[in-house]
Amino acid sequence: MNNRYRKMLTGMRAKEKRSPKKRSEKWFLYMLKCNDLSLYTGITKDLERRFKMHTEGKAARYTRTRRPLEVVYQEACRTRTEALVRESAVKALPKQKKLALIEQFNTKGRERAST
Repeated sequence: MNNRYRKMLTGMRAKEKRSPKKRSEKWFLYMLKCNDLSLYTGITKDLERRFKMHTEGKAARYTRTRRPLEVVYQEACRTRTEALVRESAVKALPKQKKLALIEQFNTKGRERAST
């Protein structure tokens, strides 16, 4: 992680400590599988709304031409800063590790549904 990014995150954490009402908002890290089988990673407070924006071509430039097919992974985060840090970590993973993360998420989801 470069110094500029680290400095930005430090500032965001300090701001969160001063603003208690913002800390109660839940953020989500998500991954989309696109038409070309690539993966897109992002964060949002409203996953349903954000996915709709992606499918309509009104969100990220990356997904405008690749049109997302489905949400393949999601993870709840307590704060925006936590979500950004986690997004950065997931984006840095090689594709095989992202696919393993998705598989683990899908396996846990099936286990919960069957119990």
